[in-house]
Amino acid sequence: MISKDRILNLFLDLIKIDSPSLKEKNVADYLVSLMQESEYDVIKDCAGDACGGNTGNIFVRIPATGTGEPIAFSAHMDCVNPCVGVVPVVKDDVVYSSGDTVLGGDDKAGLAIMIEAVRHLEEESIPHPEIHFIFSICEESGMHGAKNMDSSLLPAKNILVLDSSGDVGRIIIESSAKAGINITFKGKSAHAGICPESGISAIQIAAEAVSKMHLLRIDKGTTANLGRIEGGGATNIVTDQVTLTAEARSTNDESLQLQLDHMEKCCVDAAVKFGGMCQFDSEISYPALHIDEKSKLLAKVEQSCRNTGITPKRDSTGGGSDANILYGKGYTALTLGVGMSKVHTVDEFIAVKSLTDCAELVADIMRS
Repeated sequence: MISKDRILNLFLDLIKIDSPSLKEKNVADYLVSLMQESEYDVIKDCAGDACGGNTGNIFVRIPATGTGEPIAFSAHMDCVNPCVGVVPVVKDDVVYSSGDTVLGGDDKAGLAIMIEAVRHLEEESIPHPEIHFIFSICEESGMHGAKNMDSSLLPAKNILVLDSSGDVGRIIIESSAKAGINITFKGKSAHAGICPESGISAIQIAAEAVSKMHLLRIDKGTTANLGRIEGGGATNIVTDQVTLTAEARSTNDESLQLQLDHMEKCCVDAAVKFGGMCQFDSEISYPALHIDEKSKLLAKVEQSCRNTGITPKRDSTGGGSDANILYGKGYTALTLGVGMSKVHTVDEFIAVKSLTDCAELVADIMRS
């Protein structure tokens, strides 16, 4: 049986360890020590070197005690800011932060659930196939751990990523690709009071471009947003350069490209209209994820939900996770809801029952 006290205490220990993106070493060391105490094979890769972090991804191999294909479980070690000095508060079997920081359940709930599930199997001598854990770095800052991970250390092709808000039983089978966009508008400076007609306002070009763009919700699976605009200074100078930072997301690759093309055309047309210039750069940050509805892994997860009295719910999301990167590397990757709520805010919380229910579910998935 899943131990409520043990999983809660492990979760509380984890969230008390500071681990902002790029600085996950302390929590990594804690997890490595825990896994080595159980005599599991533990390897750290060099992903941290590639992204400027102080540790790498942690890979754990738990030998098989039964039959079945190897299966992997993943959760990230980093948290969004403010995440330093977390003081957990447990009230009515719900865990909150003190209100000055995030809780860090995203994604230390996932870490605790994975570990408690395998402890349960071993205590009860329940047979299981070879199990792999990935404790990843820098998910919150751009999934750099997953992007730079050493795939040779992960032979299992089926991966469950424990990193979604929503009820236990939520299964993400579709999520958006994301493109990062950087736009530079160039005009010509001039004295705004003496000879403004000699200048070309980059602000005016940018305003024209933005006014023509379709933004926010484009269609059911596509969104676009302008996140930052910078430029200008003194009011007596015609601004000669403005930069815009934006993003576009879609569950459909063609729709994403159409949105990028549309935004670029708006920028080019505006620059031509006012005699300026623009540079439009876009890059896919992570690919879209689409899991076949006949996937064996999906069927296994849904059956385990039913085995443990949980209602499975297939879902899609406009957000991304390590699952998108892993899917792009050729793995079958599902993201599971673990019950965390109001993530990325100081109001974040998770019910202890969500931890225990998800651990029961994961343990059932792990069985041979």
